[in-house]
Amino acid sequence: MTGNHQTLALLLFSAFVAVTLGITTWVSRNRHGSAEEFYAGGRLFSPMENGFAIAGDYMSAASFLGISGLIALFGYDGLLYSVGFLVAWLVVLFLVAELVRNCGRFTLADVVASRMRERPVRIAAGTSSVTVSVLYLVAQMVGAGSLVALLLGGSSGAAQAWTVVGVGALMVIYVSLGGMRATTWIQIVKAVLLMGGTIALTVLVLARFHGDFDELLRTAAARSGHGSDFLVPGLKYGGSWTARFDFISLGLALVLGTAGLPHILSRFYTVPTARAARRSVIWSIGLIGSFYLMTIVLGFGAAAIVGSDAVRGSNAAGNTAVPLLALDLGGGADSTGGTVLFAIVAAIAFATILAVVAGITLASSASVAHDLYATLRKRGADAKQYSEVTVARVAAAGIGVLAIGLGLLARDLNVAFLVGLAFAVAASANLPVLLYSLFWRNFTTRGAVWSVYGGLVPALLLVVLSPVVSGSPTSLFPGVDFQYFPLENPGLVSIPLGFLAGWLGTVTSAEPPDEAKHAETEVRALTGAGAV
Repeated sequence: MTGNHQTLALLLFSAFVAVTLGITTWVSRNRHGSAEEFYAGGRLFSPMENGFAIAGDYMSAASFLGISGLIALFGYDGLLYSVGFLVAWLVVLFLVAELVRNCGRFTLADVVASRMRERPVRIAAGTSSVTVSVLYLVAQMVGAGSLVALLLGGSSGAAQAWTVVGVGALMVIYVSLGGMRATTWIQIVKAVLLMGGTIALTVLVLARFHGDFDELLRTAAARSGHGSDFLVPGLKYGGSWTARFDFISLGLALVLGTAGLPHILSRFYTVPTARAARRSVIWSIGLIGSFYLMTIVLGFGAAAIVGSDAVRGSNAAGNTAVPLLALDLGGGADSTGGTVLFAIVAAIAFATILAVVAGITLASSASVAHDLYATLRKRGADAKQYSEVTVARVAAAGIGVLAIGLGLLARDLNVAFLVGLAFAVAASANLPVLLYSLFWRNFTTRGAVWSVYGGLVPALLLVVLSPVVSGSPTSLFPGVDFQYFPLENPGLVSIPLGFLAGWLGTVTSAEPPDEAKHAETEVRALTGAGAV
């Protein structure tokens, strides 16, 4: 990239960082130190504001960079990510949004612990939430590294490393100073910017082909190097039965994982009522649905205009397809229009990464402080609340350091694929215990603990033993081979194991189910009576 690209993109990015740091500073001066303020922004956001923030939280670097890149490289099979991410919101809307808002206070563990023995359940759910959050954070860090490497004109390892460190430092500042209120406003600003940039690029792509979507697809197929195979299933997931099972596994993880993501569940506590939580989801579905439809146009547009080989040449995983598309749509590498459009897209993508990592870091630090620390160290009610917030700020820094280290290790993997792993762990460990707690009268404490660990441990173990970590040239450790599990995504095995472990733990438990607590939870979940 030329010096003009670098300068303009860095200026735009710096402007976004300055605005968001200003928001964080302003919020930190107007807050009090309660847990409700730090974790839930005082529950003062309207459904529209929260809907935009949820969309901003969900439309991550994986969506903007990773999915478009996968479509540009694999055509139809890449498009399946868009479908999975969108369909997942129906599960959230119909099964969990309103019920979670009524039953909990700040975290997933609040919902489960309301009818179980608190200590073991909170430790299990808190551990699982932190694990999912760190996996999701790694994907955002990898996206940041890819973007800045392109921005600075090469795949310099030092540039990628310093980018990951910088993003980690910024996310710790956002969370520790501003809490949920600052994080929410950053996500709203980012959602508006991302939707605006995506709409502009989609219009330009369609205008290039005079609104003829068929022509766009034919050109994409011609320039993909795969011909008509580019537009039919099988390019990525159809080569063998293993690949087909991998696709089923991925689909299950994407559709079921969203309802178990800690940073999505925590957003339902920022509105005053369950009705507002439900309306928030409706707002977010409208925004997210529109966005994913446009990523399909951008992915095929990148294949048709830039070419799949050029996308792969810039970044083997396809993470730079959209910035390269913007460069071409604006007039090419040496044009003013290309420079401006590339810089805008790069800045928006970076804003996307910063907003998402802030939300994930806040959710994971809340799990550490509210579930793990508060459970292991009992104090007086008021002292506990304020010490929790302090611990949450320290936890944000620790999680940031961990995510930076893992992000540096995994920087050559596709960001959408990395998010797929996070979704698989969320669907295996968090969703079974959440659904059992809400809907199964006989569910017990042992069932809850077994459900979490019975999904979490197999999911992580299968990832370690999969081609993702070893045994192939694209693995994290290509020089060694301890690959014993053939699928890249563990969801097909680990999700049923999570549900099975919860059932087995319950039916073998000597502890009788507390029907009174279940009845209380059911009334609260369905009516909102007694909700915080």
